[in-house]
Amino acid sequence: MEIVLKEKIKEAVKIIYNSEVKDDLIQIQETRKDFKGDFTLVVFPLLRFSKNTPEKTGETIGQYLKDNFTAVSGFNVIKGFLNLEISDAWWVEYFKKIAAEKTHLENCKVSHPETILVEYSSPNTNKPLHLGHIRNNLLGFSLYRILSGCGHRVIKTNIVNDRGIHICKSMLAWQKFGNGETPESSGMKGDHLVGKYYVLFEKNYKEQVEKLIQNGIDATEAKNSATLMKETREMLLKWETGDEEIVSLWKMMNSWVYVGFDETYKKLGVDFDKIYYESDTYKVGKDIVLRALKEKILYRNEDNSVWADLTPDGLDQKLLLRSDGTAVYMTQDLGTAVDRYKEFNFDKNIYVVGNEQNYHFQVLKALLKRIGYNWADGLIHFSYGMVELPEGRMKSREGTIVDADDLIKEMQLTAMEVSLELGKLSDFSDEEKEDIFRKIGMGALKYYILKVDPRKNMTFNPAESIDFNGNTGPFIQYTYTRIKSVFRKAEHLGINTGQISFSGTKTGPKEIELIKLLRKFSETVSAAATSYSPALIANYCYDLSREYNQFYHDFSILGEAEEEIRNFRMVLSKVTSEIIYTGMWLLGIEMPERM
Repeated sequence: MEIVLKEKIKEAVKIIYNSEVKDDLIQIQETRKDFKGDFTLVVFPLLRFSKNTPEKTGETIGQYLKDNFTAVSGFNVIKGFLNLEISDAWWVEYFKKIAAEKTHLENCKVSHPETILVEYSSPNTNKPLHLGHIRNNLLGFSLYRILSGCGHRVIKTNIVNDRGIHICKSMLAWQKFGNGETPESSGMKGDHLVGKYYVLFEKNYKEQVEKLIQNGIDATEAKNSATLMKETREMLLKWETGDEEIVSLWKMMNSWVYVGFDETYKKLGVDFDKIYYESDTYKVGKDIVLRALKEKILYRNEDNSVWADLTPDGLDQKLLLRSDGTAVYMTQDLGTAVDRYKEFNFDKNIYVVGNEQNYHFQVLKALLKRIGYNWADGLIHFSYGMVELPEGRMKSREGTIVDADDLIKEMQLTAMEVSLELGKLSDFSDEEKEDIFRKIGMGALKYYILKVDPRKNMTFNPAESIDFNGNTGPFIQYTYTRIKSVFRKAEHLGINTGQISFSGTKTGPKEIELIKLLRKFSETVSAAATSYSPALIANYCYDLSREYNQFYHDFSILGEAEEEIRNFRMVLSKVTSEIIYTGMWLLGIEMPERM
């Protein structure tokens, strides 16, 4: 409609004022909710042609459109703004096009699809996934679906941080205190077991540092000279030189973690097309660093460490190889980026990583470009905010992390309690109930996290997330199942729901408001893909569900005596359910058929 209106306004200016007007001078936007109208023309840029007041210019153009364009049924002018009302007949014809769409994503397709890598999860193999990882995974997976829905070729990637000083901490603690404990002997998930030893390392290390400080040693020196830290560094060096015993221990403990991760990913409903491992890509990174050193792009310090001077880029000096030759995290990221570009020749590589790593990705891009990889302009850091609980921030070293598995279990138990209280599942089998509890619990978790602007910090409140009446996943799921229930009842009444015809000549204001909201779906998805914000789709689904529930409350559907009106309301309900389903699918949220 905006495109057609723009052409009609150009026609009006040409006929009324005998002037050609450029597209950029015709500014059309949706009318604000506190004014009557559907689309608003900003009149001020056209005063150069009318040589008149904003009010008179708006009146003249508005009258021309009403007289010469049947879609415009009325107008009003508020100062320099012409508010145009679109006829119900036009909205009904537009709705017929929406109803005929196969996927409701057809109008979101981009004209020039790109190859885009989306990296998310990026776990360390020294601890289980936690609440922060949940936000990361849900954002990354939803971003993949949104971009794919818009026609891009999207590859879901994960980089597993399976080497380094933090991994050796868990390994050393298990060596010292584990007594051969395994997931089988302990009954613990492998990632939880390894995480237990990471916490145990930090506890004993902290005690050693405190004793050294009490003996008069400087805090920084105490941290570096503590026995456990020295042994950890020695273990890392042995690992990098291929010590068989250390590598064997590393493989065993990592294998435990991978089994645990896979179980959690399955519960979250996320997956990956390609998984990279730091233990592989750091080698590529080291080769890149050494080659750049040879070409004098980097420099070696007196202690034999290798650095990059990025001060000309407004950054800092960056360590790439320690004095003992071991690689740092940045070295691995260099190697991973180069490996990915060689394999996929991507247009964009989106890193879904928390905002505490903003500087890291500025350095990564600057380093790659300094070394000669100009495709680094396609690296995008999707910087999201931290997630906390009402009690405050989590700390993995102190073991106060909210474990992903525990949270998922808690959400499903809460979903069960709330559902049973409502008392609507009495005729369901136990298997059906379990599936519904799972979908409601995970829907509550995912929606609560994804409805927040990803760039903002957020507090996750489990109790609020599962409310069936607020801006929550269960409310939207319930709206969807309500519509499904209407169609089950229709079939029971003998109505052929597969062949419903309507003309739409007897629509009311409430139906038209729903159509206007349905129209916004494709532009919402496109905006979410452009801004990397699943929150736009989440909140759209809530707005649509709320609008439909008001319609459902105010008007009868199957009880409507006039068949033409009943059929129109049924098709309107059907399309609403399809768009809600599609929007929630883009968020990675499953929809139950009954609740």
